[in-house]
Amino acid sequence: MGNRLQAPSHQPRARRGARTHGPRDRDLAEVGRLTDCATQAPHQLFKVCQYIQSYGTVSLSPASTRIRCLESDYLPIIRNIQSCPWRRQEEEYENFRAKLASCCDAAQNFIVSQNNTPAGTNMSYEVESKNEILIRENIFNMFPVSQPFMEHPYNRCAVVGNGGILNKSLCGAEIDKSDFVFRCNLPPITGNVSKDVGSKTNVVTVNPSIIKLKYGNLKKKKETFLEDIATYGDAFLLLPAFSFRANTIASFKVYNTLKEAHARQKVLFFHPKYLRNLALFWRTEGVTEFRLSSGLMVTSVAVELCEHVKLYGFWPFSRTVKDTPVSHHYYDNNLPKRGFHEMPKEYRQILQLHLKGILKLQFSKCEIAQA
Repeated sequence: MGNRLQAPSHQPRARRGARTHGPRDRDLAEVGRLTDCATQAPHQLFKVCQYIQSYGTVSLSPASTRIRCLESDYLPIIRNIQSCPWRRQEEEYENFRAKLASCCDAAQNFIVSQNNTPAGTNMSYEVESKNEILIRENIFNMFPVSQPFMEHPYNRCAVVGNGGILNKSLCGAEIDKSDFVFRCNLPPITGNVSKDVGSKTNVVTVNPSIIKLKYGNLKKKKETFLEDIATYGDAFLLLPAFSFRANTIASFKVYNTLKEAHARQKVLFFHPKYLRNLALFWRTEGVTEFRLSSGLMVTSVAVELCEHVKLYGFWPFSRTVKDTPVSHHYYDNNLPKRGFHEMPKEYRQILQLHLKGILKLQFSKCEIAQA
């Protein structure tokens, strides 16, 4: 996850706004007022958790997106959420997956393939939609014949974000037991971090900007790039080649570099139409930023392709629920540029999916580590 929520340096004056904005503020205040579920007597615990399940999503609803939430708004809610037992809700899961499939159909459409994009197609870019690229034979030959994940549904899938909350989580073993693992933006997975983040990787996204900034457009640092991606075994590298025109050349360079090196990894490209439809879907849910994060993109794919989805390392805050500082990423504390992804709204939606029993968020150390 990217941009942090702002941690206030003083108590906000916005209490008067509670009278203005109505139900959302009352629900947020009520959920925040509840103390940690673990400190409650059994009958109180049940009541607290029941309230969160019933109304926690209201206080984080799309209607509240016009109101800016701070870390101090979120952390009391999350402290209660993580103390309450999570239960998978089969009907909620099936309904949400059906909604995603009707709009986007990841199983057939999320990857550009020869089946869904014939040679000679004039394909519109995702964001720069007025611009098109002609799919000539040399480009067409880069695409797999069909969708590579036709064995779905996979049973248990892990979507591993890069949040600093993963440090000392000891979640690596649990992640590696998953049937399918998604990762984002070529994160490090070797050495000491593997005990926290695991090493198994089936799909890892690649932001084309990394190719330019970290690997010098694969000119002088081609060998470094090949050494780094070798750590992902036979994973697929997933790139948004057709989101912006500027992405295309860098993405094609990745494809050609791997092909020339006879690398084990294969390159896939997000289908721009799938990403446009996905952005429209999330807009109806209240996520209105310029472009979705890769974390939300692959989470959406996972919900369609997997029976059980668990998210690790999704944490856009600068502190834990115990008020200890946490780095932005588990491998550095470099903050992204402001204004591109709107993480608070994305995280609000992910929290709702957790509350509804559609997927599970891992907030702290893994149980296997605590045993």
